[in-house]
Amino acid sequence: MPDLGKYGTEVLSAYLATIALLAGLIALTWLRARRVRAALEQAEARKKNG
Repeated sequence: MPDLGKYGTEVLSAYLATIALLAGLIALTWLRARRVRAALEQAEARKKNG
């Protein structure tokens, strides 16, 4: 690990915050995709049956 000097805590906390935000965005995107896919499948089923 590189020597970050006296700003090591700030740099590492910024990296951790960035990773956490990216993970959250990925999770939200994945969950929304599942909801949209389910809604699309329901709409297609209604169209096919109706």
